[in-house]
Amino acid sequence: MDPVPLSLLNDFVYCPRRAALKAIEGVRSGNVHTVRGDIVHEHTDLAGYEVVRGAKLLRALPVCSARLGLNGKCDIVEQRPDGTLYPVEFKLGKRRRWDNDDAQLCAQALCLEEMFGGAVPGGAVFHADSKRRREVEFTQGLRTSTEAAIWELRRMIGSGEVPAAVMKPQCDGCSLREICLPEMAGARAARLFEVSG
Repeated sequence: MDPVPLSLLNDFVYCPRRAALKAIEGVRSGNVHTVRGDIVHEHTDLAGYEVVRGAKLLRALPVCSARLGLNGKCDIVEQRPDGTLYPVEFKLGKRRRWDNDDAQLCAQALCLEEMFGGAVPGGAVFHADSKRRREVEFTQGLRTSTEAAIWELRRMIGSGEVPAAVMKPQCDGCSLREICLPEMAGARAARLFEVSG
């Protein structure tokens, strides 16, 4: 099975249409959020490690899961003194909870567990604007919903079908808004393309 990027799982949980436009249609576009995200990731994208307060920080660690068909990289993985691995994902904005970020972080943990054979009970999302971490516990519920999203993403890619646009609050910050055109969704869009008799 072809591997699915961890970042695409984040897109899928955020908006299935966004993930489909990227994976099926090959669409890419940037905006102020994507440029800022690139800047935030400049340091973590430099592979290597350092030791801070007894923990080894592994930057840009490549990870994969043969079982789930995933690959990608972790921004930072802290290897604690007891050997426990703790993934940290860097995101823009102030500290707040987003399901898509939690799913991406949990998927990283699933990859780490498969690769290294040890439990990864938690991780964190580091929010660049507030410079604060939000701890995430990898509960059974989060693990189950993350795996379900992975298989649903794989099903969508396999079908080749791009979901219809739906206007949602998260459309405001989406870099693909001008391509997706969620404002045209629903009955208005259907009328635009009707063939008159």
